[in-house]
Amino acid sequence: MFDPFITQNELAKDISVADINADYILLSHGHADHIADCVAIAELTGAKVISSWEVYEWLHRQGVTHTHPMNTGGRWDFGDFAVKCTVAQHSSSLPDGSDGGNPMGFIVYSKEGNFYYSGDTALTLDMQLIPKWAKLNFAVLPIGDNFTMGFEDAAEAAKMIECKNVVGVHYDTFGFIKIDHPKATKAFEVAGCKLYLPKIGETISLI
Repeated sequence: MFDPFITQNELAKDISVADINADYILLSHGHADHIADCVAIAELTGAKVISSWEVYEWLHRQGVTHTHPMNTGGRWDFGDFAVKCTVAQHSSSLPDGSDGGNPMGFIVYSKEGNFYYSGDTALTLDMQLIPKWAKLNFAVLPIGDNFTMGFEDAAEAAKMIECKNVVGVHYDTFGFIKIDHPKATKAFEVAGCKLYLPKIGETISLI
């Protein structure tokens, strides 16, 4: 699971945290709309939480100790999969106002395939490094603009990371980040990529 934001998300009102089964939770940064349900899900499931050092320390103060701290540029093999932390150009603070450390993205490597979860980020030339580290089956990129890159920049990011299949995130949740779906889809078509916009609770297959 990545960046759980459910109970405070009006679009996810039909999703129950109690029904979620997670083995791992990866946190890209400390903002409330990415970490809101992490403690509850970690306590319910015993999932190991992967995050920056600062978020790791905050989690321990909340009583969550099954954690693994990482930081930008680092890689770790968790057995069934490995994770490399990538640069994300954003900000990060925790719900209590404390420092959330560096925001990050993640490349996840497994026998089934590899994918890139960028976290909240602007378009950055660092993305040109991603294809040097992994051949991607798909990527998860923010497309909502205002707080992150919009879909035009995300389409450019898809070309930089050499990935044809992109799942859009961080859009439509509230007024600042509502998008025009046909325009977003078209921007990716022009870039030679396919944009997936799954509905809340929908399962899609990309590998």
